[in-house]
Amino acid sequence: MFYLSVGQRSKVLSFAFLLTAIFTSLGAGYAQIGGNVERLSNGKFELAFKSANGELQEMTSVKEHASFLVSDILSGGSPWEITIDGGEKPLNIDARAASNFSTAQTADGLKLIWAGFEELPEDFRVTVLVSLIPDSAMSAWRIRVDGTEGTLIRKVTFPRIAGLADLGEEELAVPDWMGSLLKSPREVMKPGGSGFTWEYPGHMSMQFISLYNPHRTGIYLACDDTLAYSKTFTLLRDTTGMLVYGVNNYPSYEEHVSSYEPPYAFLVGGFRGDWFTAAQLYKQWAEKQHWSRDSRLANGRVPDWVQSTSYWVWNRGYASNVLPPAVALSKRLDSRVSVLWHWWHGQSYDDSFPEYFPPRDGDKVFKTAVSKAQQQGVNALVYMNALKWGPSTQSWVDEGAERFAVKDINGNALSHVYNIFTKKALTYMCEATDFWKQKYASLVDTAVNHYGLGGVYMDQVCLSTRCYDPTHGHSIGGGNYWIQHMARKNRLIRATFPQGSAPALAGEGVGENWLPYVDVFLALQVSKERYAGVHQWQTIPLFQSVYHAHGITFGNYSSLLTPPYDEKWPQEQAPDDTETPLDPEFNTQFLMEQARSFVWGMQPMIANYQPFLDTIRKKEIDFIDRLAHVRQAGLDYFVFGEFLRPPHLAIPEENIAVSRLSIYAGRTGNVTRFESKFPSVYTSAWRSKEGKVAVALASISTQEYDVDFVLNPAEYRIADSGTIYLCDENGKRKLGEYRGNQSRISFSLPPRGICFIEFVPSK
Repeated sequence: MFYLSVGQRSKVLSFAFLLTAIFTSLGAGYAQIGGNVERLSNGKFELAFKSANGELQEMTSVKEHASFLVSDILSGGSPWEITIDGGEKPLNIDARAASNFSTAQTADGLKLIWAGFEELPEDFRVTVLVSLIPDSAMSAWRIRVDGTEGTLIRKVTFPRIAGLADLGEEELAVPDWMGSLLKSPREVMKPGGSGFTWEYPGHMSMQFISLYNPHRTGIYLACDDTLAYSKTFTLLRDTTGMLVYGVNNYPSYEEHVSSYEPPYAFLVGGFRGDWFTAAQLYKQWAEKQHWSRDSRLANGRVPDWVQSTSYWVWNRGYASNVLPPAVALSKRLDSRVSVLWHWWHGQSYDDSFPEYFPPRDGDKVFKTAVSKAQQQGVNALVYMNALKWGPSTQSWVDEGAERFAVKDINGNALSHVYNIFTKKALTYMCEATDFWKQKYASLVDTAVNHYGLGGVYMDQVCLSTRCYDPTHGHSIGGGNYWIQHMARKNRLIRATFPQGSAPALAGEGVGENWLPYVDVFLALQVSKERYAGVHQWQTIPLFQSVYHAHGITFGNYSSLLTPPYDEKWPQEQAPDDTETPLDPEFNTQFLMEQARSFVWGMQPMIANYQPFLDTIRKKEIDFIDRLAHVRQAGLDYFVFGEFLRPPHLAIPEENIAVSRLSIYAGRTGNVTRFESKFPSVYTSAWRSKEGKVAVALASISTQEYDVDFVLNPAEYRIADSGTIYLCDENGKRKLGEYRGNQSRISFSLPPRGICFIEFVPSK
């Protein structure tokens, strides 16, 4: 894992005042106006804008003596850019296009005003307010654009920070759904290329990124939007090679609007630490927001059967291939097993949606199998895509679905081909149309109330897009209508559930805006190598480090068998090796995926499980058996607990063979085998609501591992004395006592051992 020592936590706490002050006083420290630059400083963070045109020239973390900008920004340091349509080609303007620039000191900081733009209305002006947050290395930025009537603004890029200096040994951490980390990001981005873009709300599950040197300093870049407006975070190298950060904001794409002002601020500042440090900065703000207060898990609204699930089985096809194996695994583990069920529907996968009914088993067989499994304690969530409709289906024509599809800025429906075998597309439906909300709610109603299923897995639900169809009744293009209408659809769906029943709604991906609506989130990046191979972007539990106590995550491509092939797809393209044992050299990859799930606080899952694996892959099935028992003993941590930074452990790496193979990946002649170094032991730390602390460990090595670490009770906010317990598949036993500021824990973890060490403070 990629953690700094627990001692870095003190750096996070120094920002506590920042996050409580963000919506109250924004005292500036001082603003110096006059001379060559307009300077804003509070003794900890300093910004300087050119007096001539308002370009950002300096950004400094005073305490760390760190300058975040290069001395010569070749492409210009305009803090904003605006793209305007309407002519033969888009008009791009920035600070240098203004003939009139002025500044003024305000009670909160500095006001910068640009006016006098050729080809634009005389009263077109851009105003930026920048303030420094007291006693912190953080600034807040806001923008307003006036005089826009008669113009078509495509996007407002703000803030724009060009010429970011190389911090050395750089790491970039981004909440790309669960979380991704990229080392040496500049080496990956080509000058003049598209760089990286992250859509919020959607694949970007939270509103911050961090670029840092883990041994020195870093830049924290965030937004405090509580209303889920559509925006795109970007990081790229421009044609001069300069690194440029920006956020694309989208006004309503209409000419009659006279002004645009995003109802949120942007945070730009410095910190010392790593991705976990940055996550804690964000967390102190995020946990105060309505999506945290209203989350289903925190309010006890997640069905009990979901909370108590010890393992998920992800199988596909007929009921006989899905439910009996899950029942068998439940008996083997002696705990609750639940099912994620794909390819249950009557038509083919990834091109025939939403024509799910009748099930391919037929009504009678399907309903009987579902009922029998429930009587044996196994509930199933069936696949239903939350956003897509296949334009090749008859229902697309019969129901006139195209009218209600998302349209891009040119008026075209947004379609994409996922199915590499049939080459048929799926089209994005607009969440803001009553037609689609009612259509999808009726499908869920049928699945739950007619077929008696445990709930629905809503694929792609944690995504959003901009729709430019003026007939749909929402603001055109930009706005926050997507999440508003998703919430309405959720209410329509849940209104159909019988009183006293406990159906669950799962969703693909993770996202803060969906916490009040989704019971359990599918986070497949835990097994990213299965679909992406060994990749420069490494998965990190960024979302769990902020929101673990507010949402349950599950999911894994982790399999000991080759993927299946949908019988509804062209049979001439079917592989010869469907659902056959993978080469044993990939068994350690399977263990790695399971270990990550455990220590990252996810509900574990096995894909393509069949009972014969208990015999031919006995060691691996024994591993998940032990994992399930250990995890069930620590649900206070692994379901309801708070994710903490683990104590420092010296963990060796081992070469592991990796299979890149899923239902599509590796099925068309691509390379399917990789090899890379991975940790031999995975670890994490947790705090329960009762104030106890646990350190989780899962080894995937065939060698013993000497556990040796020091825990400082004060850094974990527990009493300075108490009892230490070791919890593994054999139960809970006392390991010793801890006292004072530094408590050393040493013991031998057996090969492929799984445990958690519990620190129980004295009363």
